[in-house]
Amino acid sequence: MKKEYDFSNGERGKFFEKDAQLNLPVYLEKDTYTFVESVAKKRKTDISIVVNELLKRDMKIIDYVKE
Repeated sequence: MKKEYDFSNGERGKFFEKDAQLNLPVYLEKDTYTFVESVAKKRKTDISIVVNELLKRDMKIIDYVKE
């Protein structure tokens, strides 16, 4: 790396997108991953779909308990 960089011609916010969606990585424990992977294989679908379905069900349960 250089000691100094010249940003005098830089443009602030050039790559900023207000509605950009970030997909953050989620790290599962080994046994959890193995379980989700086996369910995904049985359903012939992607692991992320199974994880999202499980989380959505948990969200519904939590909402129900709050009432």
